Amino acid sequence: MNRMVVKSIVGSDGVLHLDLPIGPTEANVEVQVTVEPVAKQAMTTEAWRLWVQSMAGSVDDPLFERPAQGEYEIREPLP
Repeated sequence: MNRMVVKSIVGSDGVLHLDLPIGPTEANVEVQVTVEPVAKQAMTTEAWRLWVQSMAGSVDDPLFERPAQGEYEIREPLP
């Protein structure tokens, strides 16, 4: 059996669920699972800009349309 690294997210209930496709040839083999947090890497401004630009036009559903946005609430002017 080869070493396998799987990244997953702990659910809002605080429980980590794992489904690992090991295969029937490895049935009844003892394994060890190690859990360690993954360090978050800050996204650079340029990486963020490129990610936002990559989203433009990504919805290809012809039935998708933006719903009506409603009217702005009229408020009293600030003093």
